[in-house]
Amino acid sequence: MKNTHLQHPEDSILSGDLSVLDWFMSESNLSVKFDGAPAIVWGTDPSTDTFFVGTKSVFNKRKIMIAHSHEEIDQFYSGNVAEILHACFTNLPHYSGIVQGDFIGFGGDDTFTPNTITYIFDEVINQNIIIAPHTLYATDGELKDAYTIMDMVDMEVFEDTKCCKFVQPCAWNVDDKYRFSEIVGFARQMAQLVTFVDPLEAESLKIALNKCIREGRDVDPENFVNSRLISYWFLIKSIKEDMLFLCRNNGPKSYIGNRKCGGEGYVRSNEFGMYKLIKREVFSHANFQMGVGR
Repeated sequence: MKNTHLQHPEDSILSGDLSVLDWFMSESNLSVKFDGAPAIVWGTDPSTDTFFVGTKSVFNKRKIMIAHSHEEIDQFYSGNVAEILHACFTNLPHYSGIVQGDFIGFGGDDTFTPNTITYIFDEVINQNIIIAPHTLYATDGELKDAYTIMDMVDMEVFEDTKCCKFVQPCAWNVDDKYRFSEIVGFARQMAQLVTFVDPLEAESLKIALNKCIREGRDVDPENFVNSRLISYWFLIKSIKEDMLFLCRNNGPKSYIGNRKCGGEGYVRSNEFGMYKLIKREVFSHANFQMGVGR
């Protein structure tokens, strides 16, 4: 799978790609999405066969920022990000592949707020760093050509070390017999009445929809020229939220401010794609209030 930003299921249909309807109906891998920062990428650089760390900038096509040493970290990065990468370079176990995870924090406590969500563990974490791995990559050449391996990291368990705590909670659906066939069948029928847009206009609509959600404003289909498409977007969003309601995990307790939440959400993947399951009105709005762009 191409190395792309994860989409919300409802956003994927704007240009008429209805493969997400098959995605809803297919057995999938489910993993917990963590709200860590920054994103850390590490492993073995296939170009040099040496260990590296970096942010998602390691995948850049031009300004490639792959650090194979502490000196290269200082060359490419600065400030808090550089400090975190130095700790990761020292404490992460070497890995033969390429993996991405979210930085949760430095050890010595049980409570961490790496970004918008606060995570509270059952015990103090004694390791030096805490990482939530979530995605594996492969490449036939350089890191800039890397692509996502469909199976999420819940298929690959990273063992804790003396220096590094890996956070990989189990995720599951509380009702395996729950079926979406009726509502998905209805969505297939309704699609015949919708006029979809070209990819460029779809991107503009995503920006407008995200702006409404982040600012806590209602998305009113009547405020859009293509109101029927936005109503259909709502239908797909409701199916996603039904699915999200059935998801559970055994990870650390999660809070936004003083309010307990279910975490950022989940990533669900199968042969029809990989999408994020997030309650946008809660998480995206909280990010906006805190000045975090998502």
